[in-house]
Amino acid sequence: MSSPTGATYPPALDDARERERLVQVVKDWSIANGLAVRPPPAIAANDAEGILAMNAPVTLFPSPFPKSCFDDARAIQAQYNELYARISQDEEFLGGLVQEVAGGDEFIGHLWNVHLRVKEEGYVQNLALGLFRSDYMVHQDGDNLQIKQVEFNTIASSFGGLSAQTSLLHKHLAQTEYPLLTEPIPQSSFELPANGSTNGLAAGLGAAFHAYGKSDLGHPTCVIFLVQDGERNIFDQRHLEYALQADSIPVFRLPFSQILTHTNIAPSSSRRQLLYHLPHNPTRTFEVAVAYLRAGYGPDDYTVPSAWEARYQIERSAAIACPSVLTQLAGMKKVQQVLATPSSTPSSGPSSDPTPAALRRLVPSAAAAASLHRTFTNIYPMDALSPAGLAARALATDPARCQKYVLKPQREGGGNNVYRAAIPAHLARTPAEHWASYILMELITPPPVANTILRNGVLEHGGVICELGVYGTCLWDQGSGEVLRNEEAGYLLRTKGDQSEEGGVAAGFGCMDSVRLV
Repeated sequence: MSSPTGATYPPALDDARERERLVQVVKDWSIANGLAVRPPPAIAANDAEGILAMNAPVTLFPSPFPKSCFDDARAIQAQYNELYARISQDEEFLGGLVQEVAGGDEFIGHLWNVHLRVKEEGYVQNLALGLFRSDYMVHQDGDNLQIKQVEFNTIASSFGGLSAQTSLLHKHLAQTEYPLLTEPIPQSSFELPANGSTNGLAAGLGAAFHAYGKSDLGHPTCVIFLVQDGERNIFDQRHLEYALQADSIPVFRLPFSQILTHTNIAPSSSRRQLLYHLPHNPTRTFEVAVAYLRAGYGPDDYTVPSAWEARYQIERSAAIACPSVLTQLAGMKKVQQVLATPSSTPSSGPSSDPTPAALRRLVPSAAAAASLHRTFTNIYPMDALSPAGLAARALATDPARCQKYVLKPQREGGGNNVYRAAIPAHLARTPAEHWASYILMELITPPPVANTILRNGVLEHGGVICELGVYGTCLWDQGSGEVLRNEEAGYLLRTKGDQSEEGGVAAGFGCMDSVRLV
């Protein structure tokens, strides 16, 4: 996508002095404004006092993005929020999908067992909160550009805090630096949309906090962030914390590994309130209104049995879990596949009614179902029973035909997918009875874009691929189905080199970016 001014975009920055100045401005602004991460382990090992931080990987320029695609992605987020809230309430639907994948994915089975344990004794909290992110890429088909969904995130939807800061960084550069380049770019040529992701996500957490109400036990209430040990992406989370604290909401951070050490269920209370005892002052006790999980989304957080007991304690308590186990399971790739799988198989040609039956059932409005379906790419099961699954297995094991696909497990966090030519060999190493725990997704073909990435102090210039994430917040009643809040909540643009197949920033593949509408 070219610059609307007709000039080369982004500028090449051939002059070393000009390049060094822009890099230094980005570094300084990023640290001054919290667009930062903790250093990697190799550097942190020499930082015993934990005083070091570094700028998050970021593009030097905002990447061009089609305005029509950007508007479409934001406009449909409320429909996605409601869809996934509805899925989390459909225990029968989720249970059936869990059974299909659990044989090859013990983690999914363990999550389901947590739900069953709580269901047996009875849930005490009907309210559920989702801080969601729907990720898209622009698909180019001739002259036609449209958004296609990569995945839908229902747990630990990260970078809301840093994405807002990245937008502000590029607005600052557009005002102060880009007009002064050897190849100047006037500020008037940039259409940089406002990004309220920090405040939008914090508002969702705040709505759940206030919906919880006052403590029956006389304790002050709080929001607790459950985080990973050694979290590098701490500043992203801190921005949300500070926004909540600015609204006079007490917020605390607790490593996932310490849940059982510093929390307990209120004794002799049928409501099963979750009590948090301050580690630095055990005489102070808070009642947890909202437990926001920025950990617990993958097996690495459950290496000991007590970790599953900790998750069970959160789930059975009166705290509003963000997400609940059922909401986390709604984010399985298997759910996305069932919603998106066309009625026809990869080789049988188009169907007269391409809208999948599951999507039609979950979204009563035909117009809304059609709008959602337009954002899907082709996704197929990998089971050995259905025609679509058998056709997908044949496709995935064919060295030539697999080149247009990615194989995805039921995982979050980046670095888990298998692409193109690597698929047959991966399946050959995987027991056939575990294949059903994967989905096969047709790759999206984005238009060519170039940019310069600053990562760990080093510049990388060349072709890039951009992935747009749109945040949403949703608060609903699991019992009645009533939706109490449903809002779009800002955006994230992640960018990676066009030779990289994974895009996770925290996993070391992507970088922060912002949108320049074209």
